[in-house]
Amino acid sequence: MGQIGAMVADASGVGLRYGKRLVDSIPEERFARMSSPGGQLITANHPAFNMGHLTLYPSRVLEMLGVEATPALPPTHYSGLFSKDAVCVDDDQGHKYPGKLELMEVFYRTYEVALAALRASDDAQLLAPNPVDTPLKNVCPTLGSLLAFYMIGHVTSHLGQLSTWRRMEGMPSA
Repeated sequence: MGQIGAMVADASGVGLRYGKRLVDSIPEERFARMSSPGGQLITANHPAFNMGHLTLYPSRVLEMLGVEATPALPPTHYSGLFSKDAVCVDDDQGHKYPGKLELMEVFYRTYEVALAALRASDDAQLLAPNPVDTPLKNVCPTLGSLLAFYMIGHVTSHLGQLSTWRRMEGMPSA
């Protein structure tokens, strides 16, 4: 076991705890709804979309670490609903997206598995070149920097969207 993965896991835990504070007080009936301050529908990603999208990344982390990803796989239909190319829609009937309890169970389960794998990872493995050939490779040249982005930057970016949604809903800060 190395130190880099443990540091990434520690920092990731901060965001995951923040996510819990953001989500806990959101009513189930608003979880998959666009915000509508003053009756004006705002097309910002709602909590269900943000949290569902984030469930897709822990299995990527495990795959890149060479760890069995099965415990961190979200349900198969999540990829179509929550991919980076999916469009978030207002679910006024509550039929398109999974409910808050399901989404949050999947979110916490998948991230806990990824955090454990990071803590067990070897520094040499995380210092290896980033294996993903995308423009992100230029900013995250090592596997460790890519996984840090997935587990920290990516998560907190979407939690920022969720925080903004809360404020549009008139909710207090978390």
